[in-house]
Amino acid sequence: MNKKMYEVIDSVSTDDKTIVEVLQFPQLAGSADLRVAHNLFYASQSGMRLKMIRITLKNSHARLEPGALYFMKGNLEMNASSGGGFMKGLSRKMLSGETFFVNEIHGTGEIYLEPSFGHFFLYHVKKDDKAIIVDKGLFYAGTSGLDINSVMQKNISSALFGGEGLFQTKILGEGIAVLYSPVPVTEIQKVELHNEKLSVDGNFTLLRSEGIKFKAEKSSKSWVATSVSGEGFLQTFSGIGSVWIAPTQGIYELLSTSEGISQMSLAPGTMNTQTKTTTKKRK
Repeated sequence: MNKKMYEVIDSVSTDDKTIVEVLQFPQLAGSADLRVAHNLFYASQSGMRLKMIRITLKNSHARLEPGALYFMKGNLEMNASSGGGFMKGLSRKMLSGETFFVNEIHGTGEIYLEPSFGHFFLYHVKKDDKAIIVDKGLFYAGTSGLDINSVMQKNISSALFGGEGLFQTKILGEGIAVLYSPVPVTEIQKVELHNEKLSVDGNFTLLRSEGIKFKAEKSSKSWVATSVSGEGFLQTFSGIGSVWIAPTQGIYELLSTSEGISQMSLAPGTMNTQTKTTTKKRK
């Protein structure tokens, strides 16, 4: 590929010399279709850029969600895998919402994933670190050494009122996880907790370290105070570890509606940001 076509905006490597990069096309040259040119113009003016993931392997392997591969070159071979056995694949499919089969590409070469105007978050999972709990549907690809599984919420309140469902995706091991982010990576806020509590009005939390306890709580101690506070239930996180939130996610989803601009012009009030918990797949 012509290197002048893109720039590397993020890059993470592992000890086995695997490299995962986020490539960005500075500008699309245009189209003979005026409708396409119209959309490209406004996309460019708003700062939207086409991106894609490149994974460079050296006698290693990577794991991709079905449909993620765009093209690859080198001495590479792709196999379909349940990602750890039949029961593990079934558990991942039925519980966390991830796919039963995943594609594993082995060998030496370069793998390019489907381009998107969306955003990608590269997270380096290290062996001595705690596992991370990820919002379902965000896992896109990963390098060898990662164990992708499902984890059940530890209390009923988080499952019923937390907005994340009963199961989420758990990632541990050693490697690089490629996550699809609903917002630009620069707008993801990492919050460190040291035996503290973080309360969030909505479900725009993307991931958290395993040591963090998650549950849904009333905004006030009594039901009466909760009913008149305008806040309802809050997502709460406590303990020692990290929580990654996307404060702007609800804003983008609101602006995507026909009344988004007018709603944003009203006096500020409680957001109670109920964001979508799964990633839409391209048709």
